[in-house]
Amino acid sequence: MGLGTKTQTPLIGIDISSTAVKLLQLARTGDRYRVEHYAVEPLPPNAVVEKNLVQVEAVGEAIRRAVARSGSRLKNAAAAVSGSSVITKLINMPASLSEEDLESQIELEAVNYIPYPVEEVNLDFEVLGPVAGNGEMVQVLLAASRSENVEMRASALELGGLTAKVIDVEAFAIENAFSLMAGSVNTPKDGLVALVDVGATMTTLNVLRGGRSLYTRENVFGGKQLTDEVMRRYSLSYEEAGLAKRQGGLPESYEVEVLDPFKEAMVQQVSRLLQFFYAGSEFNRVDQIVLAGGCASIPGIAAMVEEQLGIPSTVANPLAQMTLGPRVQAHALAQDAPALMIACGLALRSFD
Repeated sequence: MGLGTKTQTPLIGIDISSTAVKLLQLARTGDRYRVEHYAVEPLPPNAVVEKNLVQVEAVGEAIRRAVARSGSRLKNAAAAVSGSSVITKLINMPASLSEEDLESQIELEAVNYIPYPVEEVNLDFEVLGPVAGNGEMVQVLLAASRSENVEMRASALELGGLTAKVIDVEAFAIENAFSLMAGSVNTPKDGLVALVDVGATMTTLNVLRGGRSLYTRENVFGGKQLTDEVMRRYSLSYEEAGLAKRQGGLPESYEVEVLDPFKEAMVQQVSRLLQFFYAGSEFNRVDQIVLAGGCASIPGIAAMVEEQLGIPSTVANPLAQMTLGPRVQAHALAQDAPALMIACGLALRSFD
């Protein structure tokens, strides 16, 4: 199975993160989408470490529970491999090649770009369009991932009772989901949007221009640090701390002593990731910051980022314009929406 093969089959989007499996199924009528089914199912600690599946059985079990809880009847799914395990390259190819010739040519060329034996990788490509100033060449995006990364995700889906029809790349899934929000983000035509996904253990920066990913970087930082601090300070178990974070019930000192320092650290992470981007590119500013991931739901975080970094900031909600199916609880979905960017981008693959 290639990375990101085109489909026209209804698919469930399954995002396997460090702490949870997130499931989303969409339907489309005309150009309106509807959330048919969704579920977020926690994973046992260390089942997935920094986007690597360590306990495939535990992940498969969580997928099975998520499917049952969501009520979805679909059996075909799309999942994604993370940016750090994918190599992407832009290469130019003659525009005159047929799709078949292009494919065989790219397989030959791939050897020059991939540091692993070609038989150990899964390859895919997408023709982006003509090369600027040269109508005889097209620009092709090549994506490659170690086969084991792809196979482990396919195995986890299978253990969960699903068939992997598409294994995408997280950055492309985010691009896909962002296309639903592009209208609500006020940036100039060629403006830069910094999409910062702050998950449980990893923070990923995706810089988008015209809806296309220009730059991706991952850092080890996330909401688990807040959970760990809550556990330590208030002598709670991992589960209790996670619930208390979401539902409240912690002492009054929590905000000042624990939550505020975490929010400060999060703003610093966003700032640091942007500095890396500026240092390695010709840009020295982005036009908009969009916060995604579980930590984006922390009240007031976007305002704090905007105030300290001086860049308009907002919280991602790719589902904002969608209607909801009868099984979907609006309140729960609204709270989880910023963490569903990847699952949403994967679910959109149904309509390619």
